[in-house]
Amino acid sequence: MDRKLVIGLGNIFRCDDAVGFVVLNAVREKLGRECLTSDEDGYDDLGHEVDTLFLHQLVPELAELLIDYDLVIVVDAHVGLISEPIRQERIEVCFNPGTVFHQLLPSTVLSMSQEIYGRCPEGVLLSVKGHDFDFGEELSRETAEFVPQATSRVMELLDVVTR
Repeated sequence: MDRKLVIGLGNIFRCDDAVGFVVLNAVREKLGRECLTSDEDGYDDLGHEVDTLFLHQLVPELAELLIDYDLVIVVDAHVGLISEPIRQERIEVCFNPGTVFHQLLPSTVLSMSQEIYGRCPEGVLLSVKGHDFDFGEELSRETAEFVPQATSRVMELLDVVTR
């Protein structure tokens, strides 16, 4: 059985930075599961063919968890430097230091998994354009409009690997 993991990244208290959380919960609904609340991360619900996690940032401990999966999809917000409203890209397995010391990039976590455990899943980053990163608990109208399309993309990626 192919196992898949969807990780939503972000801060639910910084407006559009919460888009990973919103898309993750939309995926959970499509999978017939209850939405995560603001104080849940999904670790208590692991063990399905498709698992979901919400994290504020990627941490080294994920390297061990990832060896149990064939595909990991990371959903995060991006800023205006990327022109597309939704960008999908394959995550390369390589060490890539983040711009700040406490931040790990998806490519680095996959690289750690490969280096330490000899295995890592295929990785896809789906980034959704954010417009407002101020303090607040709601997505901007512009970013909220991308949620259905981003959710559909995640479901398509999950289906492709399933077949």
